[in-house]
Amino acid sequence: MQIENVKPMSKAFSSGVDAGSREEGASEQKSRVSFRFDRNGNGSSIWSCLRGKAAALRRDSRGTAATEFAIIVPLMLVMLFGTIEVSSGVAVNRKVTLVARTLSDLTSQSRGVNDADVTNFLAASYGIMWPYPSGPVQATISELYIDPATSVARVQWSKGKAPRGTGSTVGIPSGLIARDSSGKVLPNQYLIFSEVSYLYKPILGYVMSKAGITLSDATYTRPRKFSCVTYPTPPSGNFPPCPTN
Repeated sequence: MQIENVKPMSKAFSSGVDAGSREEGASEQKSRVSFRFDRNGNGSSIWSCLRGKAAALRRDSRGTAATEFAIIVPLMLVMLFGTIEVSSGVAVNRKVTLVARTLSDLTSQSRGVNDADVTNFLAASYGIMWPYPSGPVQATISELYIDPATSVARVQWSKGKAPRGTGSTVGIPSGLIARDSSGKVLPNQYLIFSEVSYLYKPILGYVMSKAGITLSDATYTRPRKFSCVTYPTPPSGNFPPCPTN
């Protein structure tokens, strides 16, 4: 009685094992199919997955604005600070030119000058630099005599931060030398010569050198009230003839 019941159970167990084996074999076959290799030896499924990821990455625009911002901001900051520094430098250079012209013009209007006059002329000229500091200004005012025999300009007197030596020569544009119709240099020619330099140091130094840039200009003006401007002013008020040496 017990032996007869064993056979059906054995068959049922055998059929269950066969069914499980078939499912496991189908799963392994499916796994093997999913990892087929193409002719180049690459897994076709993996390659398709990578291509899909790459295509999705190309379509994904998240973070684009942040990336562009990170690239553009440094360039924009350099342009901004560079514009500020260059604009300030141009403004200072313009004021240096105005200082040179003012100093020469004030001096040329005098018949004679002394140390106090020169100090006042320099102070009035330095005021033009506002709102920029006037400390870096280096200004010198000189009178030049043009020798009619040689057309060479020589210093008669010089005052300021870097005064020139009396009798030293200064190169001047040939257009400032007056000549007659025959081309001969006219006598009694004097020039008031102002020189101004300024060490401009940028605030940030992103574009320009932090050490600074020296800006300079010079102006020539003919005396207005007389042939020359005498230094120093005679206490008696009697001006001597203009020097010619």
